[in-house]
Amino acid sequence: MQTLPPLPHHPTHTAPQPPHPHLFGIVAASVLAFGLILAAAVIAGAWTRIAESQIVSVTGSSHRNVRSDLAIWRASFSAEADGLLEAQKRLNTDMGKVTSFLQENGVRDYLVFPVQIREITTRSDNNPETVPVTIGYRLSRTIEVRSNDIDMLARVSSESTDLLQQGVIFASQNISFIYTKAAETKAEMMAEATKDARARADQIAVQGGRKVRHLRSAKLGPLQITPQFAPVTGTEEIYDTSSADKTITATVTAAFELK
Repeated sequence: MQTLPPLPHHPTHTAPQPPHPHLFGIVAASVLAFGLILAAAVIAGAWTRIAESQIVSVTGSSHRNVRSDLAIWRASFSAEADGLLEAQKRLNTDMGKVTSFLQENGVRDYLVFPVQIREITTRSDNNPETVPVTIGYRLSRTIEVRSNDIDMLARVSSESTDLLQQGVIFASQNISFIYTKAAETKAEMMAEATKDARARADQIAVQGGRKVRHLRSAKLGPLQITPQFAPVTGTEEIYDTSSADKTITATVTAAFELK
């Protein structure tokens, strides 16, 4: 009998199998479950501290939009001449034009400050070591107008450029807008902020199964008066005078005893 030679052995190669999609789902679910457990533990810890604490501290706030009830406008005008008397004469002429302008625009009450005198000097040959020589004088005066009609005063300020066309060297300053009832409003808003703090304390106490007994202490925060729609930043008092419409913000940090 003839024996056949053994067949050659060829190793078999198994193609790599793609990872099982369901494994990713299991891992993702595990991570999510762990996150939920951790969050629950943090919340439970917070509630435990509330439940064990006898005091809860919160910050309450109050906001109110107001419109300024007083406007203050300052402006100055000046005149120059080689001689002091001539400069004074020109200043008086300009004073008459300024007075007429104010009266024509409905301004009857205003302050006029004393004349300021300044010598105009130069040095010969631009030599800093020589004695300065007076070559003229500049005289100036400042006016101040206060009015409860802030819209009227804003209009007068914007139209004061007409004086420049009359030859008056007139310089207008920005109007200061004041809210004169800030002090009495502060007292009302602090009460509102304290009420807001109490409401916040009640919400926190309920989370720990507690109730607020009474107010232990309160610390008033700074009163901040800012232009409307402007962000409130910092912890210092702010008193804006640049805008007619303002927002007042009051804060109170209060400590309440729990029961």
